[in-house]
Amino acid sequence: MLSKNQIAPNFKTLNQTNEIIDLAAFKTKKNIVLYFYPKDDTPGCTIEANDFTSLATEFDQLDTVILGVSKDTCNSHQDFIAKFGLKIDLLADTEGKVCADYDVWQEKEKNGIKKMAILRSTFIIDKQGLIQAAHYGVNHVGHAQAILEEIKSL
Repeated sequence: MLSKNQIAPNFKTLNQTNEIIDLAAFKTKKNIVLYFYPKDDTPGCTIEANDFTSLATEFDQLDTVILGVSKDTCNSHQDFIAKFGLKIDLLADTEGKVCADYDVWQEKEKNGIKKMAILRSTFIIDKQGLIQAAHYGVNHVGHAQAILEEIKSL
């Protein structure tokens, strides 16, 4: 697992509009919130995305960009954004490389059945590319607000 003061793994992957997003391109921002979620348009993921969207202006005022990552396709992300009016970029990690690099692709067990899935996790990365916070296995309820408060304290 990644931890504070480690260099954040760089990546290049597509966002919802098929634009290549390079983590290194955000070095002009004070902070990057990189959050991983299991699946577009599912209850917990929808709450989390809506919460980040509702706080998007406050994050922007703190010179912070929000990037959500799942293994869903660009088309799925487009539909998810349109359905809920999301104001954040969603990255399509269809091959799972970014998930693996951030160690969020993990085995989960539900009802006695084990399978690999994205562990809901969030990273705060500064403009030097250092991880300022790494939160694994987060609960979506109130999470966006908690991340906002954490950024305010940096």
